[in-house]
Amino acid sequence: MGAIASIISQYQWKQVIAIYVDDDYGRGGVMALGDALAKRKCKIAYKAKLPPGAANTTVEDILMQVNEMESRVYVIHVNPDSGLNVFRAAKSLGMMNSGYVWIATDWLSAVIDSSVYGNPDMMELTQGVLVLRQHVPDSDIQKALLSKWNNLTRNGNAYSMRAYDSVWLVAHAVERFLSEGNAISFSADPNLVAAKGSSLQLDSLRIFNNGNKLLEKVWSVNFSGVSGPVQFSVDRSLIYPAYDILNIGGTGLRTIGYWSNFSGLSVVAPENLNSSALNSSTNNVQLHSVIWPGQISEKPRGWEFSYHGKPMRIGVPLRTSYKEFVMQDDGPDGVKGFAVDVFKAAISLLPYPVSCNFVLFGDGLKNPSYSDLVQKVSENYFDAAIGDIAIVTNRTRLVDFTQPYIESGLIIVAPAKEVESNAWAFLKPFTFQMWCVLGVIFLFVGAVVWVLEHRTNTEFRGPPRQQIMTVCWFSFSTMFFAHRENTVSALGRFVLLIWLFVVLIINSSYTASLTSLLTVQELTSGIQGLDSLISSSSAIGYQVGSFSRNYLVDELNIPESRLVPLNSPSDYARALEQGSGNGGVAAIIDELPYVEIFLSKYCKFKTVGQVFTKSGWGFAFPRDSPLAEDLSTAILTLSENGNLQRIHDEWLSGTECSADNNGDVSNSLSLSSFWGLFLICGLACLLALVIFFLRIFCQYSRYSSEVEVQFPEPQIVNRPARLTTIKSLISFVDKKEEEVKNVLKKRPNGSQHPSIGDSQHPSMGNTATEEQSTLPT
Repeated sequence: MGAIASIISQYQWKQVIAIYVDDDYGRGGVMALGDALAKRKCKIAYKAKLPPGAANTTVEDILMQVNEMESRVYVIHVNPDSGLNVFRAAKSLGMMNSGYVWIATDWLSAVIDSSVYGNPDMMELTQGVLVLRQHVPDSDIQKALLSKWNNLTRNGNAYSMRAYDSVWLVAHAVERFLSEGNAISFSADPNLVAAKGSSLQLDSLRIFNNGNKLLEKVWSVNFSGVSGPVQFSVDRSLIYPAYDILNIGGTGLRTIGYWSNFSGLSVVAPENLNSSALNSSTNNVQLHSVIWPGQISEKPRGWEFSYHGKPMRIGVPLRTSYKEFVMQDDGPDGVKGFAVDVFKAAISLLPYPVSCNFVLFGDGLKNPSYSDLVQKVSENYFDAAIGDIAIVTNRTRLVDFTQPYIESGLIIVAPAKEVESNAWAFLKPFTFQMWCVLGVIFLFVGAVVWVLEHRTNTEFRGPPRQQIMTVCWFSFSTMFFAHRENTVSALGRFVLLIWLFVVLIINSSYTASLTSLLTVQELTSGIQGLDSLISSSSAIGYQVGSFSRNYLVDELNIPESRLVPLNSPSDYARALEQGSGNGGVAAIIDELPYVEIFLSKYCKFKTVGQVFTKSGWGFAFPRDSPLAEDLSTAILTLSENGNLQRIHDEWLSGTECSADNNGDVSNSLSLSSFWGLFLICGLACLLALVIFFLRIFCQYSRYSSEVEVQFPEPQIVNRPARLTTIKSLISFVDKKEEEVKNVLKKRPNGSQHPSIGDSQHPSMGNTATEEQSTLPT
């Protein structure tokens, strides 16, 4: 039975039907089969027991009952004397055709090996059947025996070799028993007393003395026989039990693989795997191809609908609101909607026909309980349930769901009010941090331009107060491109070019953001999120029949007294408008697809926060239903080829207003949107300042040398001191560029010395006069 369970698992079948003889042999085998299947997460769907020596009519009646069931995988565990009657009845009922799987235990191989050569009737009855046969490895001793055996009997099979080794097993045990000095003797058993009026003469029976010692010798025997090694384990089981897996086809049997408790399924003989690694490349392919009943090579699905023309009963919720998902219809199906179209499209992709009969569930006065609908499926009142059924934990314990065909989850809907624009609306396009940074960078760029233009541009010179005003005016006037000062230095023009580009971007962003804030109305609500809603004492609405009520009570611990059942979108709107203190609700918690439809029609409400549960909608089927797996594959196919989105757009699009505008999202632009521009501008300013001051330091060094040469100390009494201090450097920077160049152009070979005005001591700062006077030579 371990070998059969491995075969079932290999072909990914989940359920089998066991057909067995109702005696100790059959019942023990089926019990072992159930245990072996349970280890591989499979099970016996039904146990069909045959009375010993059952008549053909009885066998046919039992097979007819089995054929009405869903599973098409049959395990046959019967006696060799009447086992062929099962296949004979199955063939007459059409159960040996394609789609069926028959697996027989080793009784069938014993019958075939013991029958007349190529019995055509027997082979015709069992075409496509998988059979187990006890594995007998090839050996020299076996070949020597078979050469003699064939002269005495027809052929030697696995059972005859086991019988031959059993005789030698007893012989070895008796020999060891006698070699230890034990005697063979018998004695009467006082417990065996002749019954009155019975002819059995039980008192004449004798028991073997020292029988326990002989039995110990049997269990301890270890030798190599014609069927392989003969040795028993501690639990008195034969070591390395193995089976050949055979496939009946044509007039013979074909070996498709092997099984042993050591190596499992394999295409390599078990004796070749006992000493090698089980993960070797020779053990990757587990079984060879099979010719199944009906002469097909494709693996059977292993199950069929058991309705035989009777359509499946599909439960459909009779909704009274949000009928876009499912509603009653006058058509032949009686229902229509988004969920119904998805189900029909998925069914059409299945490789087999499925007949359905849609049955409405509900009273039509309010939305039905979806948990009750799922319960009906688990009780087999419905064969399946379709519609907007949320896949939640307590429901998955009862039924199997398909792949979700739409995403869902709970979200909060709250009332909102319009906020009029105020007198300070012009500040909203930028955040407070952004305004502060803008002010600082405006002044910084103005100061950089002033430094670069001060020596060469007369518009940036003058008294300190005038220069400060010039810096401030120039900085902020660039925002409107209204600055009147011209830049003449190359570095100043470079910085101004970068800065004007930054100003252009800032102006454009501010205009766009302000326009959006003034034209799009902002919605606000007193509910800030799920935590504030839970901590308050306000009433909360939920949809009748939805799982949201159980979630609010069981998971969020919200008292039932705060919950208000609502049935339709108009009830939603009315309750939200009234408010919690006036008989309404402060907010509604519902699933996302319903909320999207509600907000598309009632634009004055909004969602608060994000979806706080993640789930989806699927179709419910009974546990272990193979149709759920096939439909999941079909739903994924619909999603990949775009048909799922097409169905969605057909039923759930074309709304009056968009729910996306209801989000509580700030439209203010933050610093993160412009830090790249500010970084470029700052780097340009720093680069210009570095170049400017390097040039100043070079000029300062040359200027100091020229002054010492042109004005030796004996000739000029009032000659300025050496320009070495920081104050002197600042005074030098404050000089006009033209003055510095004139000094650097004078040569000491009798040329005219600079005037007093041109050679003012740097310590005099900005008091140098603009007029020049010529010193006497």
